[in-house]
Amino acid sequence: MIKEKSNWNLNDTALVPYWIYTDPDIYLKELENIWYGDHWIYCGLEIEVPEPGNYRTLTLGQRPVIMVRNSADQISVMENRCAHRGTKVCWNRSGKSAELTCPYHQWTYDLNGNLMGVPFRRGINGEGGMPKDFKTSDHNLRQLKVEVVNGVVWASFSIQTPPFREYIGPKMWRHYERIFSGKKLRVIGYNRQRVDGNWKLVLENNKDAYHGALLHAFFATFGLFRPDQKTAMEMDESGRHACITSIMASGGANAVASSLPGFDASLNLQDPRLIQAVKELSGDETMGSSTIFPSVILLQQVNSIQARQIVPRGPGSFDFIWTHIGFDDDDDEMRERRVRHANLFGPSGLVSADDAEVIRMAQQGFEMSASEGYALSLMGGRSIESANNQASESTTRGMYQYYRKIMEI
Repeated sequence: MIKEKSNWNLNDTALVPYWIYTDPDIYLKELENIWYGDHWIYCGLEIEVPEPGNYRTLTLGQRPVIMVRNSADQISVMENRCAHRGTKVCWNRSGKSAELTCPYHQWTYDLNGNLMGVPFRRGINGEGGMPKDFKTSDHNLRQLKVEVVNGVVWASFSIQTPPFREYIGPKMWRHYERIFSGKKLRVIGYNRQRVDGNWKLVLENNKDAYHGALLHAFFATFGLFRPDQKTAMEMDESGRHACITSIMASGGANAVASSLPGFDASLNLQDPRLIQAVKELSGDETMGSSTIFPSVILLQQVNSIQARQIVPRGPGSFDFIWTHIGFDDDDDEMRERRVRHANLFGPSGLVSADDAEVIRMAQQGFEMSASEGYALSLMGGRSIESANNQASESTTRGMYQYYRKIMEI
């Protein structure tokens, strides 16, 4: 049973009860109201299925789907579940095929998910087979609503979901288009990790500028992100999406840096190329982290560009799938630079490994006292508005204001 509304002060999204991270009924309602509701879910990049017949399998929410380029050279996303007995039609992570065939009973679909063939449909030697009123058109793979937006593929289980640009709003569109301008993309590589924490925690983490220079000693010491830098935190009108941007200042000691617990002026990089960047995007920002609710973080830091896809696996676990991105016209030097920076910001890098660990530690704390504890998001007060400093948790409050509305709690 869903926890009673009285357990969460209706006027205070700054106090978030622990049970929303642990309760299995809440999690099931999240799948229905959020993941399978009126929301766009990140699927991948258009270049990952470059030719007709190319497909990739992935999971949206907890439902397996297929992203495929069809014979009309358009991208479709459909449930990876045979209309016969529910078996996965495609098992490989990626491939190329002229048609999609279920391994169980060989039901065959075209690249649009239309059922084309059923073995022994008319029986064997006049006996058995499907009834006369059986129609293949009634048993196609379920199609999702799809938009390809500047090279990125988005899908929704709901036909009511508004157009993507309207969904993220004008403020977020500016940040989105800064990275995904329509210029042809290129995949640098992938990482996959399982994190022992609730899926909402990673969205909080990437909306949270407050922790950046406190948790990440590398940031504090080498000046990639710390409180003495110009920072902006923006969100869309609903509060569900947000972006943090920052302009990197020089590293080294000053009054602010020296006050940070992780700052160590004695440290030097043996290879300074690890943080050296070439300006390539519009604007003065050197970092931009956009959270597109509920499924992805789009990050640019130095010359690392990433899509970090969230796949929930239950109340206390999620998969994090990292796609490291470049542009098709990158030269060899830029490609090597992106690989270096991807290692810095990959799941085992000198920065991002910290986040997975503290998410796991937070989840353990929630599970020990789920019935009574509250997570606080009080930095910057209780208001929900944009901020121009790192001492604010406004964007986290914005997300939970929207979350409570869509979850009806």
